[in-house]
Amino acid sequence: MKVSKEIEQLIPYKPGKSIAATKKEYGLSQVYKLASNESPVGTSPKVLAAINEALGNLHRYPDPNSTELKQLISSQSNVTPEQVVVGNGSNELIDLLIRTFCQTEDKILTSASAFIAYKICAKAAGVKVIETLLTEDLKYDISALISELQVSHFKIVFVANPNNPTGTYVPESEILKLLEATKDLDDTLVVLDEAYNDFVRVDDFPNSTELIKRYKQLVILKTLSKVFAVAGLRLGYIIADEKVCDYVNRIRNPFNVNSLAQAAGLAALQDTEFLDKAREVNWSGLDYFYTELKKIGVTYWPSQANFVLIDTKMDSGVVFEALLKKGIITRPVNAYGLPTHLRISVGKESENIIAMQELKKVLNELNNNN
Repeated sequence: MKVSKEIEQLIPYKPGKSIAATKKEYGLSQVYKLASNESPVGTSPKVLAAINEALGNLHRYPDPNSTELKQLISSQSNVTPEQVVVGNGSNELIDLLIRTFCQTEDKILTSASAFIAYKICAKAAGVKVIETLLTEDLKYDISALISELQVSHFKIVFVANPNNPTGTYVPESEILKLLEATKDLDDTLVVLDEAYNDFVRVDDFPNSTELIKRYKQLVILKTLSKVFAVAGLRLGYIIADEKVCDYVNRIRNPFNVNSLAQAAGLAALQDTEFLDKAREVNWSGLDYFYTELKKIGVTYWPSQANFVLIDTKMDSGVVFEALLKKGIITRPVNAYGLPTHLRISVGKESENIIAMQELKKVLNELNNNN
């Protein structure tokens, strides 16, 4: 059986190691997963109640248009329902955007060491990927993106803001430069992937839902997997110009968002008390990480997400394996071109303490053995 050369050469996405697999492989009774940027506070009780109520209708197909959810999102974002498309996680929406607006041999533009799904979805569709390098402080280099746009045509520019796996962000002033540079390009979209924007605590982060009123080429990508803690149900959405949404809806599969996810989304987006709690737990965890990492002399990047990126100054795979044996699952990011770096998600307070204690021991052991 033959497939395209793009699919033949494609390296599949490698998810984080599971708790069950780690327990079995290393004979452990207790494992702490700080690898996949999941919520340490669990899912909102209001969301669980909404899911429970929706269970009685599982024999029915879900609303194919996610009507109530679109209305709520549009109301909260001050856009029309026609400017919203709901998807089976943000990954589906990335794939839909590329399939809708790109043809074989078209090009997308993004950065190296950015969310790897852009590259995977593009290559699977036969679309070329051009990547600029991050800046020295591991931020998107907006000037480099603009330079590429001046010499070549790209159908989509993907900017993860904040970026995974670095946790760094692009301020509004830089985003405005990119939007101004693309506003007169008839056939180029700028996608701001804001999967982690609810964790941001800086003053100069862009207000994207205001910018979308001024820039027709702007597409905002959101997920409910992170701060809203419904990763297991897969739920995301885009906000964009009505024409963009209309085209995406033409190829979006009917019933792509299941009824439990729709019920969960409605409850999650209205539970501001839970949202505030999740943010506070995350910010407290990050501050603890920073304090402990400074103590043991580990380089890290201040994060606007729910994880921290560290530089182990050695093969991160070795550190990853050593931590696994102690029941701590982290995430090496060598696939992102960062071979000595580990990403550590914020967990519960007790998990964060254990993770830092074990990291210190592991680094000491490895450095003493070299």
